[in-house]
Amino acid sequence: MSDRYRIFGAEVSPYSVKVRSYFRYKGIPHEWIVRSMATMSEYQKYAKLPIIPAVATPQDEALQDSTPILEAMEARFPEPSIHPPTAAGRFLSELIEEFADEWGNKWMFHFRWARPADQESAAARIVASMMPDASEEEQAKMADGIRERMVSRGWVVGSNEKTAAFLEDSFRNGVDLLERHLAGRSYLFGDRPALADFGLWGQIYNAWTDPTPGAILEQGYPNTRGWIDRMLEPKQEGEFADLDGLLPTLEPLLRGEVRLFLAWSDANAKALESGAEEMTVDLDGKTWWQTVGGPQKYHAKTLKELRRKFAEHGDDAELRAILDRTGCLEFLAA
Repeated sequence: MSDRYRIFGAEVSPYSVKVRSYFRYKGIPHEWIVRSMATMSEYQKYAKLPIIPAVATPQDEALQDSTPILEAMEARFPEPSIHPPTAAGRFLSELIEEFADEWGNKWMFHFRWARPADQESAAARIVASMMPDASEEEQAKMADGIRERMVSRGWVVGSNEKTAAFLEDSFRNGVDLLERHLAGRSYLFGDRPALADFGLWGQIYNAWTDPTPGAILEQGYPNTRGWIDRMLEPKQEGEFADLDGLLPTLEPLLRGEVRLFLAWSDANAKALESGAEEMTVDLDGKTWWQTVGGPQKYHAKTLKELRRKFAEHGDDAELRAILDRTGCLEFLAA
């Protein structure tokens, strides 16, 4: 029996590269298998859901969903830990990772499918990955189909005419805050990667590969660009920093985009609970509107899990003070 894990994924999948970056950091023996027509039957042996990544363990177990994959692997390979040592540091890392998976994905998905140049680039890369041996004519035809399907799925992340400008402003503000926070440090919580790095990087890295957000990231974001490159092969370059030294630039990110994400997530969960077909929520004076469907049920599930994790550390005075100052506490203590 092989001692290698097998990761079925794709470069255009932020959750796939997130998992691959983690395996590389941990030095876990693994094989990166691009999900393609040639590998589909093997992938389907392990995928309970038609999503990537899927991980096959040396014991032939199947793992899916990027955060549970990392949590399962962290239990098996605890060193070097991806969790800051304090309760406050650990939860803030978990919070940012959740923000990245759910809100950062809105940034990436919106930019990828909002404009023709990004649509064409992404669709062509997806097809080249899935059908590398197909003719140019076959690839072009399949790319047109993918483009048409994905452009129609903006509702999955709430990307629509009413939210487009909001999402793009949120992305720019988010990377502005990230750029300031990464000044003088290699990773989000110091000089070794935390859970938050893997989640946020997967989204930002994929945005960087697309023409429009890639052009934004190439202009005036040297700290973020260095971090993007570093996270392809992350290494422990030191220790986690003291939280006090991180807060001057970490709190603005929490107070800004992370708080807005939590406000949206709370409103989404309430809309689902009431059986509403649409949801609106005021986000700092701007109205967010979207339809409520199947994908939003998953967001409600992950919010519940995030609140469970907070409850484990809810009596930590330092953590509560930080979340209170940044406007996040009310959504997590609900």
